[in-house]
Amino acid sequence: MAPTHAVVLGGGLAGMLAASVLVRHFDEVTVVERDKLPDGPEPRSGVPQARHAHLLMSGGARAIESLLPGTMDALVAAGAHRIGVPNDLVSLSAQGWVPRFPEMQFIVSCSRGLLDWVVRSQALRDNKISVLTGTEPVSLLGDRAAVTGVLVEDRISREQISLEGDLVIDATGRGSRLPSWLADFGLPSVHSESVDSGLAYATRIFRAPESAASDFPIVNVQANPRDPHPGCTATLLPIEDGRWLVTLSGTRGGEPSTDESEFVAFARSVRNPVVGELIASAEPLTPVYGSHSTANRRMFFERMKSWPAGLLALGDSVATYNPVYGHGMSIAAQSAVALDAGLAAGLPVGRIQRSIGKVVDGAWAMATNQDILYPDAVGKPLPLTGRVLQRYVDRLVRTATTEAAVTRAFLDAFTLSAPMANLVSPKVVWATMRGPRREVSPEPTLTAAERERVTGPA
Repeated sequence: MAPTHAVVLGGGLAGMLAASVLVRHFDEVTVVERDKLPDGPEPRSGVPQARHAHLLMSGGARAIESLLPGTMDALVAAGAHRIGVPNDLVSLSAQGWVPRFPEMQFIVSCSRGLLDWVVRSQALRDNKISVLTGTEPVSLLGDRAAVTGVLVEDRISREQISLEGDLVIDATGRGSRLPSWLADFGLPSVHSESVDSGLAYATRIFRAPESAASDFPIVNVQANPRDPHPGCTATLLPIEDGRWLVTLSGTRGGEPSTDESEFVAFARSVRNPVVGELIASAEPLTPVYGSHSTANRRMFFERMKSWPAGLLALGDSVATYNPVYGHGMSIAAQSAVALDAGLAAGLPVGRIQRSIGKVVDGAWAMATNQDILYPDAVGKPLPLTGRVLQRYVDRLVRTATTEAAVTRAFLDAFTLSAPMANLVSPKVVWATMRGPRREVSPEPTLTAAERERVTGPA
């Protein structure tokens, strides 16, 4: 019997997680990557958001650990921070400051370069995985009934080779050409949706004060999409090597500048100035990097009536989200878990693609239902049921600012650790309808000791 072979298009996080799944079910796995993969934790051009804030939610972290045991320990050993939430989270939500109750979930905070490098190193320990770098896919082999491989091209020599495969997975991200390849087979257009708040990012890395380099909370000031002006945010993430990664964002009309002289002022100008105050005297280590790759976009592959055998898609090829919600990497990880379960059960690829769509649903609804509320957002308006649900979520988030049970339900959903449906359980609905039972703190939940470690005694 001939050895089985699977091909993964894209060597980023989603692609490496997919490869780590495929080695359980195929004899050989080839990853096709257009970039030269860095030898260490460095950003690369194929990840447009690489220099900006990335959060690995606990739901995604557990998914990665289930696929690549030991990855979380390797991340922490390499300098990533495991941030308990809400105990180590200083966050102004749209409805008020999130209380710092004892840990309910966690977030892994580090640079995207470090996360990709550690996951890639873990995956490539299996010698059944080989990587073709500097190579990009040109077209799929096969026909509308079944994909049998992919035609790839060396980016320098322009030499083309045909890679035969029993399964091809598209994990090429935002720039995926899969819809046009399917059209080339004569298949109908893939239904897609997009919601674009016009968000722009500006990010700079600072050296953390020595007294706050190893143990400091995530500090995040979110926008309120119902305010009648652009939504502006500021986020401070402790990352490896005693550094802070600070990302500012603003929706259409309120975009942050990449002018270094304006960075701190913008951070002070959002709904609370705490991030700007913390970085005012910090030493900058990088220029300011900007990005506009922030629209929510989804391809509904799972709705296609005809889907070729031997083909699947996951990660940003299926759906991209406004990065401010921090869900993209965790959804990619959970999609890889769904892939593993589907292959183990011997399901046809159409059913596996539908299961990946179900993984996407909750995060997609959370991001788009918020983003469409911003002034001048572009996308399909919320239907009546969506508007009613969003009002409920607003009240739930406000209740979560004082009620621990509702905080837990919200954080379980937000960190993708429990189904979104839990937000409408009888217990949570009752508590939400009752509302907060005390006043929300008007001041940041940063402790005096934490602030003093950065700015000195008051």
